[in-house]
Amino acid sequence: MTGAGLSPRDLLEYLARGLVDEPDAVAVNEVTEDDGSVLLELSVAREDYGNVIGRGGRTAAALRTVVKMAAVRHGHRVFIDIVD
Repeated sequence: MTGAGLSPRDLLEYLARGLVDEPDAVAVNEVTEDDGSVLLELSVAREDYGNVIGRGGRTAAALRTVVKMAAVRHGHRVFIDIVD
């Protein structure tokens, strides 16, 4: 599976599932804001938050970078929030 052609939401879900121990607990909620930007809310199992955030937030930052770049290709503005 490649990132080409995936929506930013699908890409985030795919990447997150690869990082966690419980991939079935991964959920991405998509909220469209008034200005047209999209907020993606990522939730994972409680034990997997450390895997998604990473040491010093590096993994979360990398996820945000990759998904935002994919969103630009689709002409969207995306923000990612990791929620409890």
